[in-house]
Amino acid sequence: MITNLEQDDAAAVDSARIRAVSDDRAGNLRQATALADALASPRSAAAPVLTLAPRAPWRWLAPRRWPGSDAAFGADFVAVLRAPPRVAVGCGRQAALATRLLRAAGSRVVQVLDPRLDPAHWDLVVAPEHDALVGDNVLTLLGSVNPVDDAWLEAARDAFPAFAALPAPRTALLVGAPTPRAPFDAARFDASCAGLAAGCAATGGSVLATTSRRTPAALVAILRDRFARTPGLVWSGAAGDGANPYAGLLAWADRIVCTPDSVNMVSEACATRVPVFVFEPHVASGRPRRFLDALLARGRIRPADAGLAPFTAEPLRETARIAAEVRARLGLPAA
Repeated sequence: MITNLEQDDAAAVDSARIRAVSDDRAGNLRQATALADALASPRSAAAPVLTLAPRAPWRWLAPRRWPGSDAAFGADFVAVLRAPPRVAVGCGRQAALATRLLRAAGSRVVQVLDPRLDPAHWDLVVAPEHDALVGDNVLTLLGSVNPVDDAWLEAARDAFPAFAALPAPRTALLVGAPTPRAPFDAARFDASCAGLAAGCAATGGSVLATTSRRTPAALVAILRDRFARTPGLVWSGAAGDGANPYAGLLAWADRIVCTPDSVNMVSEACATRVPVFVFEPHVASGRPRRFLDALLARGRIRPADAGLAPFTAEPLRETARIAAEVRARLGLPAA
């Protein structure tokens, strides 16, 4: 049940007056909460999340407003409209409709990702450079908004202390899924995994592999087969493998290897201080390819090869910069 927010002094901005808005898709939720939390004060307090349950026919039309759109997300959302938060941060198409409605109700709203409508419908739009969106109220960043910074990594190391005992170099292997814009080949993925396992067997090291909800069963099987005798772990879901160790993987990794399909995943890997390698970046096209090309040009990533030779890595930390700009544009107190 969504609870109404208390009416604070209008000058105060804290986690209770800032809300993240999401349709609960993992990537959208991640970005909305990361920016909302970065805006909240104190930073240790997470901003509440308004999870949307979109209803037909409006969910098919979002973010366009049609008659009766106030009912698009049910009675709980209508209650929020009667007592709107001071600031709402949304991500994704459904959230873009919700933030439009909240703005009409009096909230200041920030929409993450290109809403595919005139940005003037929102106070601010935060869009990745590879979307090529422009406008007076558009803030651009390289990659995606995410929570990964030094404090986040330190907390993750504290939460997963057992990973410290794994032999170095510890390789975090982040696996998504082939997509039309990143159709990486399973056979070559298998060969790369075999080479990484062989390297660990010959010179030491460990592999901590994790998959997403989109990862095909065939790729999970490859991971389990190739790393069955390699120190580390393969995580493919809470049902069989327990709590998700993703944060611990990023925190304890000496190097990270990613598949090329997910901007969010590669962005979070690049927010660490270790070298990041991407499996077959050349197979990507469109917006993901433009993102990967920008990282390659900066020297932040390299194509994954058999050697995975170390290199100096400057962390990609865009969230704090974007949060500072949002505060300035909306007249919110500094963190």
